[in-house]
Amino acid sequence: MIEPVEAELARPPIFNERQEAILRDEDVELDRAISRLNANGNGATASPSTSETPSQTATLNGGVFTPAQLENGEKRTIVTFEPGTRENPREWTKGRKWFVTMSTSLLCLTVALGSAMPTGDLPGVAETLHVSDEVSYIQVTLFVLGFGIGPLAFAPLSEVVGRKPVYCISLFFYFIFTLPSCLAQNIATMLAGRMIAGIASSAPMTNVGGTISDIWAVEDRGLPMALFSSMIFMGPCLGPLFGGWISLKTGQWRWIYWVLFILCGVVFCLTLVMPETLPTVLLKRKAQRLNKDNNTTTYVTEHQLKHVPLSETFKTALTRPFILMFGEPIILFMSFYLSFVYSLLYATFFAFPIAFEEIRGFNAGMTGVTFVSIILGILLAMACMPIQERLYKKHCVNGPVPEARLYPMMLGAIILPISLFILAFTSYPGIIWVGPCAAGVLFGFSMVIIYISANSYIVDSYANYAASAIAAKTLMRSTIGASVPLWITQMFSIGFQYAGLILALVSCVIVVIPYAFFFRGGA
Repeated sequence: MIEPVEAELARPPIFNERQEAILRDEDVELDRAISRLNANGNGATASPSTSETPSQTATLNGGVFTPAQLENGEKRTIVTFEPGTRENPREWTKGRKWFVTMSTSLLCLTVALGSAMPTGDLPGVAETLHVSDEVSYIQVTLFVLGFGIGPLAFAPLSEVVGRKPVYCISLFFYFIFTLPSCLAQNIATMLAGRMIAGIASSAPMTNVGGTISDIWAVEDRGLPMALFSSMIFMGPCLGPLFGGWISLKTGQWRWIYWVLFILCGVVFCLTLVMPETLPTVLLKRKAQRLNKDNNTTTYVTEHQLKHVPLSETFKTALTRPFILMFGEPIILFMSFYLSFVYSLLYATFFAFPIAFEEIRGFNAGMTGVTFVSIILGILLAMACMPIQERLYKKHCVNGPVPEARLYPMMLGAIILPISLFILAFTSYPGIIWVGPCAAGVLFGFSMVIIYISANSYIVDSYANYAASAIAAKTLMRSTIGASVPLWITQMFSIGFQYAGLILALVSCVIVVIPYAFFFRGGA
């Protein structure tokens, strides 16, 4: 099972080292993993039982386990990492770990930019390809929709073939299918390329959290996760900034896609030199090498002995998220709240150009600069998250309580409507730009603390089924977020202030969700 990135963003961490080891042993979230987690809720090692395979009761001997004879009379030697040899990714040098961390973070930044950079000149696309503005907005819709579809396949696939092959395949197709957008002479070519590119590019967003957990111990992940999470949250805000200036300076929207195409090519080349980090794949390679050197077939990994068919892995990945979404109120309502926040982020791609270009006369480049206000809010939120760790420890003196993750969300739920009210009622001609930018800072701050808090609450509440729970949330979030370009301009056509007021009032209505679960979630 992949440990979802949302679990990694939680401070303090949701899973300890031994719980991670248990989850990593399983292809999918099966009952045997769940029972082992329950038995190890406090991080203690499970006691061997008669139902376990011999590999679970073997003793360490020079880097391999030598188990007893199996039921069919055949002997197997279980391969493990030999301490001190740096075979284990956790024992790599810091330089190599940071190379992997920086590389995978760049993958996420490239994907996030791809979703938002085209918003720098959407009207230019409509004019060149002779379609309405609404049709040109579909290029954003299809790309974001791919974020929800792709992980259903990429997440389980990475657990079978490893992280690196999935990254290489993902970035290759992202690179190739960005080219149609550069050369498109009709809207059909543009939309087909964007849809495929969106599905392909979703792998880093799904798997990088797992990569970081492969190489960094729980207590060492603070700075790597801060770097990675900053790419996730700030990438969509940097997209309009880069796209706006590229369009302004070149006078041609195609250059937005050419720059993105070049960046994808560079990042794809980077994936070719990245090392594999998934322990099960590295151990499998070691077993194959030992079998070849000794002309035998006795060396295997513990993961191979318990291997689950790929069909079962995909069946779980495709069905369980829907079961959880419609059967668990926590996942349903939290997913809806996060989908609303995610939709607001993409709504700013269309609201800020109205507030600054149409109302104040800014050019596309300077409108892109206004997104820095949201980035400042994001950085402020990341700096304040250690406060949550102290609140969590104070709340959990008698044992872990998932509701202790909701303190930031309860604060963010109040700040969010305030930011929307400020944006709505400071966007009049003649009013200085400070008001909407202040709203951007507050929105960025509330978005991040709500997002991290709610995600952590979902994972903490469904730790045994965390990957499926997050997949359900991601699917709803991407589907609703993808719809934003299709209705947001019509909404603002009734008047910027009225549209902003409607969004603010909706955020006021749903403010009760985190408070309801804080007091009644345990029930």
